[in-house]
Amino acid sequence: MSLLCNNRLIFTGLKRLSDCKNAKIERQLQSIDDPRMPFSQTALIEADALCFSRNELPIFGPLTFQVGGGETLMLKGENGSGKTTLLRVLAGLLTPESGTVRIQGQPFNRDRFVQLAAYIGHRLGHKAELTVLQNLRFSAQLHGRHAESDLQALIDECGLAGYEDTTAGKLSAGQNKRLALARLQAQGRQLWLLDEPYANLDLAGIDWVNRLVQRHIAKGGGALISTHGAYAAPEVPVRQMEISRSQAHA
Repeated sequence: MSLLCNNRLIFTGLKRLSDCKNAKIERQLQSIDDPRMPFSQTALIEADALCFSRNELPIFGPLTFQVGGGETLMLKGENGSGKTTLLRVLAGLLTPESGTVRIQGQPFNRDRFVQLAAYIGHRLGHKAELTVLQNLRFSAQLHGRHAESDLQALIDECGLAGYEDTTAGKLSAGQNKRLALARLQAQGRQLWLLDEPYANLDLAGIDWVNRLVQRHIAKGGGALISTHGAYAAPEVPVRQMEISRSQAHA
């Protein structure tokens, strides 16, 4: 079900699996913080009545929202509320219990997703035994992008200048997050799905992430960013969706 609190939609879990399967989405409310805007063909990714359960226990749903080019959707909630699970469902790494995901108006498939989107989860995805430059070069070449000089510019910007030949396994947690975000830029995808991108970063790093998002949105990109709410949103068009824990999480 969804509750309206302080002009902001709070999506709560359901007590029974059948509630999730049979729920209908109310679409009357459309405020600036409402992620459930009318679907349009320009949406990069759309979710309609999306539900997920694990071992018959509802985790979230039903959720209906979209992310278009030139905007950010901030996904907020406490630890364990289902933010990471939702992003993994949208990335095709988990199968929803019910509901649909569409990519640019088309039914979800993995090839269509990887052509459009880049996903950074808690596991950052680069190889510990490769150096910073090798990891960045691999990501860029995999997506057919960036000359060597461009890679060095990304390294300089992300704050890893001087660490080009250092293996990722020897970097700190914050430095690894910076490397992952540099790799994200090297991929050149229009839609970003970022799971807690501010985690492990200092204040300068948090400000840098916000600048990255601002630049990405200015170019017509879209971003779905999860956070537990401790960080300021980037100064771009932002809508917010909050997922709260249900009684099933207790």
